[in-house]
Amino acid sequence: MDIRQTDKALQNTGDNIDWTGESWVTRPVSFPGRTVRLGTAFSGIGAIEYALRRLGIRTEIQFAGDTDKNCKKAYQANYGISDDRWHTDIKNFDATPFEGRVDLLVGGAPCQAFSVVGDQLGFKDTRGTLFSEFARVIMECRPKVFIFENVQGLLRHDGGRTWEVIRRTFEDCCGYDIHYQLLNSRDYGVPQTRERLYCIGFREPTEFRFPAPVELNYRMYDFLEDYRDTPYYDENSGKKYLSADKEHRRRLVAGDDSERFNDFVFSTGEVEDRYYLSENVAKYVLAGGTKNFRTSAKTDLDVARPLLRTMHKMHRAGVDNYVTYNKQKGVNGIRRLTPRECMRLMGFRDDYRLVVPNTSAYMEAGNSIVVDVLMAILKQLDITKYGADSVEEQI
Repeated sequence: MDIRQTDKALQNTGDNIDWTGESWVTRPVSFPGRTVRLGTAFSGIGAIEYALRRLGIRTEIQFAGDTDKNCKKAYQANYGISDDRWHTDIKNFDATPFEGRVDLLVGGAPCQAFSVVGDQLGFKDTRGTLFSEFARVIMECRPKVFIFENVQGLLRHDGGRTWEVIRRTFEDCCGYDIHYQLLNSRDYGVPQTRERLYCIGFREPTEFRFPAPVELNYRMYDFLEDYRDTPYYDENSGKKYLSADKEHRRRLVAGDDSERFNDFVFSTGEVEDRYYLSENVAKYVLAGGTKNFRTSAKTDLDVARPLLRTMHKMHRAGVDNYVTYNKQKGVNGIRRLTPRECMRLMGFRDDYRLVVPNTSAYMEAGNSIVVDVLMAILKQLDITKYGADSVEEQI
């Protein structure tokens, strides 16, 4: 029986989640000694690369690329990829030399063409047509597994016809077994409401269910640079140790244990005055909107709103995230999130190097994939099963 036919009705339903057996959180990978050969398109700042790093999985980057020069700058600063492995324009990238050399391919064609924040022009928008380039790369390098991520609006765009074209392209043209689900980052350990479509393609028919949600133990405040009034703060070190396991956290603070993949250790410090809003800007962002656009001007959320690529423009408080707890600064303490705080809310720890201007850093964070969701998927896949375990196989 064709697995694709039997699974089709389960896609994007509660039955497509793995609620049974050992949790992906505690389940070890099967082959810790293997190396995952990775290719990415529309690579951004390297979310999948960072997910593999946090999981401690050996990775060999075969190729990556993005049109944004600041993405390249950030990527090379954090992953050391050489220019010959980087493609600027996917339209000019030939993936055929990498056939048989890619275990995992990850990408998400620009989502603005399908996003509710954009004009939702879909394939009428030139960015929407870049999906076909991603499909071409799949057919050329034939990865064992691929992950395609995009906005939730892709599923319902044009009455679902857009997604049907994409799904059938993956299945019929590329020849992959497809599984897809909407997942929200708040269900995988990060206090940000960010629902995205995740599509997994297998070169061979594969039974697969997506990772089950886990309890959210943290608030947005825990991810802020200058917020210390939290049980995770250690006064002696001046750091916050975010771990739900109290005994492990105690040992982590004492230096008797090492970080687990789902821990966060954040430095603390004062936030510069430039992030605090002036009186005029504060009046604007706290307004309820205009005649044609009304919004609730709520600040200091426990779970952040979705980070936007345009947040450097400072939208109203019903759209962006603002905090007000330090009443001694600015106008009643209201300030925007810093680039570092945005990166934390996307799952990047403080060891991720910020090397681009703030405007670009905000855009890159808003365009990225949440690292913790990717880690959950990678563990659920047991991605090391698809890795290479010998030098000969890697060549």
